[in-house]
Amino acid sequence: MPLAVDPFVLGPFRSNCYVVRTERGAPEAAVVDPGDDPTALRLELARMGTRTAGILVTHSDVDHIAGVAALAEGAGVDVWAPVGEADELREGETRGGLRVPPHDPEHLVSGGDEVTVAGITFEVVDIPGHSKGHVAYHHDGELFSGDLLFAGSVGRVDLSGGDWDTLLDSVRGLLDRFPPETIVYPGHGPATTLGRELQTNPFLRELRGEQPA
Repeated sequence: MPLAVDPFVLGPFRSNCYVVRTERGAPEAAVVDPGDDPTALRLELARMGTRTAGILVTHSDVDHIAGVAALAEGAGVDVWAPVGEADELREGETRGGLRVPPHDPEHLVSGGDEVTVAGITFEVVDIPGHSKGHVAYHHDGELFSGDLLFAGSVGRVDLSGGDWDTLLDSVRGLLDRFPPETIVYPGHGPATTLGRELQTNPFLRELRGEQPA
């Protein structure tokens, strides 16, 4: 059965925060990448009749972790964060010297780990390239990919820890590992599928065997 996934666009960077439940009406939710003040999100969760059971972090850029501390402490829940980027959250300073409220994540994850929150078991997948320790969370054909891959685009690689070849290898790994109908819930913009991006994304020409434009 598909997950119940509700996206909320937060903050000036228009980043996607996802509320993920086993089904509509489920009393608990996993929250992925709360990237700004979670006050409005908490009100919406209450309206939905659900509560935060845990927080999953894909990477530690400011627009994906700025609301982690407030939501975790307010809800009294644990945080799962990539082992390679936990220091940024712990110390409260992200790439470019941007500050966020610090939070020491209770759990550190890397590829191959399994995380169960709100009755949902997610597989952790390493997807570096946009940032050095970036991870995705996968459950039964649904992938929360952070800033690796977007509908029609990919994550930037010009910041510390970014690397184009590594990013392309991560996308290639997802395409090799998961079927084309896998739904991608990205850190910005609308949902897409792996197959659609392989066929149409202009940044993935190399993976289609095309010559660069």
